[in-house]
Amino acid sequence: MKIHEYQAKEILRQFGVATPQGKACFSVDEAVDAAKQLGGDVWAVKAQIYAGGRGKGGGVKVARSVDEVRQYASEILGMQLITHQTGPEGQVVRRLFIEQGVNIAREFYVGMVVDRSSQRVCLMASSEGGMEIEQVAADTPEKIHKVFIDPVIGLTQQEANEVASKIGIPEQGISEAITLLQALYQSFDDTDASLAEVNPLALTSDNHVIALDAKMNFDDNALFRHPEIVALRDLDEEDPVEIEASEHDLSYIPLDGNIGCLVNGAGLAMATMDIIKLYGGSPANFLDVGGGATAEKVTEAFKLMLRNPKLEAILVNIFGGIMKCDVIAEGVVMAAREVQLKVPLVVRLEGTNVQLGKQILADSGLTIISAENMADAAQKVVNATKGS
Repeated sequence: MKIHEYQAKEILRQFGVATPQGKACFSVDEAVDAAKQLGGDVWAVKAQIYAGGRGKGGGVKVARSVDEVRQYASEILGMQLITHQTGPEGQVVRRLFIEQGVNIAREFYVGMVVDRSSQRVCLMASSEGGMEIEQVAADTPEKIHKVFIDPVIGLTQQEANEVASKIGIPEQGISEAITLLQALYQSFDDTDASLAEVNPLALTSDNHVIALDAKMNFDDNALFRHPEIVALRDLDEEDPVEIEASEHDLSYIPLDGNIGCLVNGAGLAMATMDIIKLYGGSPANFLDVGGGATAEKVTEAFKLMLRNPKLEAILVNIFGGIMKCDVIAEGVVMAAREVQLKVPLVVRLEGTNVQLGKQILADSGLTIISAENMADAAQKVVNATKGS
């Protein structure tokens, strides 16, 4: 789950991370009032969308008068903001964040993610603030410094000190940097975050260390512990189809292809998409029905896939472990009848009750193309989109 910058900063402040003062706004008049209330003579006018690269897309402006705040707020609010993370269609800006200006001396990057190989939280830091960390890693990997944090001890003062020194924070700012890094880790750990990123982390002209931007994502599987974070969810920023999928406990992500995929298990779903690509096809979605799918759940999955106007065929690829093949087969038959399926359907079943499942498909009277293995299924569904 994602949240907006202003929401992330509010969480970080609760843990002791220093940020500029700011206010979220939903109209131009609110933006002007916010600037007046915050005071000062420089403000940042920031679009709030679930994507990075806002500044490059024209979604972040520095205003040096209240009139400029009004002008920039009018330009940004309601714009279709296109960044490298939104895709070519962009994202409508419905919220603004008006923030006090900061006299910046230097910019840095700090972020925390879960490192799967070490099974620890990894602190990454770099002297190259304001840039995408992926670009820094590609061009100058030596400028990225990492600490794999012991979950029992947490981020120690010594580790934070070493990282701050390595990225070039001067002695006068080290103490605040240590406090900020330890607070960032605590916020990451306590909220079950999957990402906590400050880019840029600013050193001000008077040697204070402050988070100029903030991004936080959270582990969906831990949200039951954090109703206060769930309450921050902005449904306007999410795909309506993905929202509906989550209501039916389906993991669905739309893609650009023409072959719908219905699979049980995320790993098998990824492998299914890969093998479709291998045989010259293009998947239209990632769709994991999970290990406890019912016939009703499969029907909802079909409805979601069929909303895609590019859809030309569907591949159902099921390995029956906990999930029984006969249950999936019944769901496929019910779904195909209810939605009056008009596109070719390829089904590959393997595992528990596989013969019973295949018999249910064969006895259904529906035009279902049976496949014996993943390669066979991929070839048949790709050929079906070509009319062969």
